[in-house]
Amino acid sequence: MSRKVALITGASAGLGEQFAQCFARDGHDVILVARTAARLETLASKLEQEHKIKAHVLAADLARPEEPQRIFEEVRTRNLEVEFLVNNAGFGSSGPFLEQELAREAEMVEVNCTALLKLSHLFARPMRERGSGRILNVASTAGFQPGPYMATYYATKAFVVSFSEALAHELKGSGVTVTCHCPGATHTEFASRAGNDKSRLFQRPGVAKASDVAADAYAAMMKGRVLAIHGLVNWLGAASVRFAPRGVVRSIAANLNRQ
Repeated sequence: MSRKVALITGASAGLGEQFAQCFARDGHDVILVARTAARLETLASKLEQEHKIKAHVLAADLARPEEPQRIFEEVRTRNLEVEFLVNNAGFGSSGPFLEQELAREAEMVEVNCTALLKLSHLFARPMRERGSGRILNVASTAGFQPGPYMATYYATKAFVVSFSEALAHELKGSGVTVTCHCPGATHTEFASRAGNDKSRLFQRPGVAKASDVAADAYAAMMKGRVLAIHGLVNWLGAASVRFAPRGVVRSIAANLNRQ
């Protein structure tokens, strides 16, 4: 059996690349999962040269329902033991829901929710059997309120928050921890891909660096925290929605997301 490794989805850029750096710096081998094999190969070579670890590349499109099972089977075929699972892959869209492409919105649910659920189920079972493992699910402060003009994305992150907290409770005492990390606006490719890089949310000051967010999430996972929110301002914002009228919460989110 090879030494234990971290499996990171969405590893080709942004937070995923930063997570790979965190694990490699601590001497952990990594399995890099994303759609673009070429970018993964470049990152893998860099990590191996800089940190003297082994980086495995596994190209997969998590919008395809069969991919989580294929990833799990490929990891077993390579005789690797996943100690750390980082469910980071995800994407968003921007604009009125009824103007979005329906197939793309459904794919978002597949990637952001269903693939995360499947990978957690597949890899947490062997973790529980051996009594050791950590899962990090990347959500968002978007998960604490509805988000007009990013309706599907906000809803998927609400699922991640709820699912992660429930699974963490079920696994208490098993040796397996589940951490849900909720960053706010962060400088990555996400905003440009989602089409909201020009929104008020990303134009205002205080947008976080990907390296800082990843480091915060990595530390929270290693400590076994169940729910972690990056930054005091984001924490205060997430807490405030519990007491504000729902109509006000919706209006604020809509104002931030509107182009």
